[in-house]
Amino acid sequence: MSKKKEDKKHHTVVTKKSVEFFEKYINNPSPTGFEWSGQKLWLDYLKPYIDDHFVDNYGTAVGIINPKAEYKVVIEAHADEISWFVNYITNDGLIYVIRNGGSDHQIAPSKRVNIHTDKGIVKAVFGWPAIHTRNGEKEETPTLKNIFLDCGCTSKEEVEKLGIHVGCVITYEDEFMVLNDRYYVGRALDNRAGGFMIAEVARLLKENKKKLPFGLYIVNSVQEEIGLRGAEMIANRIKPNVAIVTDVTHDTNTPMINKITQGDLSCGKGPVISYAPSVHNNLNKLLIETAEKNDIPFQRNASSRSTGTDTDAFAYSNGGVFSALISLPLRYMHTTVEMVHKEDVDNVISLIYGSLLNIKEGHDFRYIK
Repeated sequence: MSKKKEDKKHHTVVTKKSVEFFEKYINNPSPTGFEWSGQKLWLDYLKPYIDDHFVDNYGTAVGIINPKAEYKVVIEAHADEISWFVNYITNDGLIYVIRNGGSDHQIAPSKRVNIHTDKGIVKAVFGWPAIHTRNGEKEETPTLKNIFLDCGCTSKEEVEKLGIHVGCVITYEDEFMVLNDRYYVGRALDNRAGGFMIAEVARLLKENKKKLPFGLYIVNSVQEEIGLRGAEMIANRIKPNVAIVTDVTHDTNTPMINKITQGDLSCGKGPVISYAPSVHNNLNKLLIETAEKNDIPFQRNASSRSTGTDTDAFAYSNGGVFSALISLPLRYMHTTVEMVHKEDVDNVISLIYGSLLNIKEGHDFRYIK
């Protein structure tokens, strides 16, 4: 890297008002299948920057710019966060759980949680035997079979009087913070950070008075964490020509991660552009050209068979949709202390924004025409 580029000051894209929304959005629970309160927050923030919007039957929210245009481009993130379900209540008033999405059982002990009931939030904790009472040689590790919730009740009847029943959803209590003026930290940055970034793209288009030659669909999908279901439904409804998806990917430069298998990616080094069968090479080239033209740092990642993101759902819908993935590097995925670098957030926003300005009306990315 040249000295000139090293000394170049990073341009902040998000505003103070934007970050205030981001914090509120992250702190609001949005578990898979129960995303509606988060979607309302997101739509309320987005509405000043769009021409129209709709919400589908399962809660995917869509803002639209130029709704009458025939050529349709999607920018997409997913709104849901991992959580737990109440699965079994013991006669002693303790609660056992099952996953709703890819919840990590190893981080559960001693965590504070909110149990969502028709009567409101009930507070509880994941209990765990004190270190003094455990056998150091044959200690049990946390598993789905032994982690449990304690809400301060002593009987099943007392639990049920609080409004808790099998099927109630459970979310962690941890909240948003900024670490060392460098990282945003919180639960569910996977992938409400994506929802925030695509909303910021819409804001920039409006504030900079950019006129797009196509319809832009800003999509915040539900149910990604249990199989890309929201994206699957909304892709079939919108029938887009192009989809640029954003999600998170692993920062592999923390302990106990094998770079040989996971790749070499770092927070603070820019958006990650992916290579995978579902990623269209010519659309990927447009992303790379945009990054290089605008001095946006970026990293590359290879996926073997699928990206594991909503990119796959869009790409294989409607006879094939030109699709690509821009990922945000993240530390400690599926924990309550997920971390993303502030500059990476700015640069993902800038890359999506710049790429949209490079897509022409009726842009055909096919290899053979």
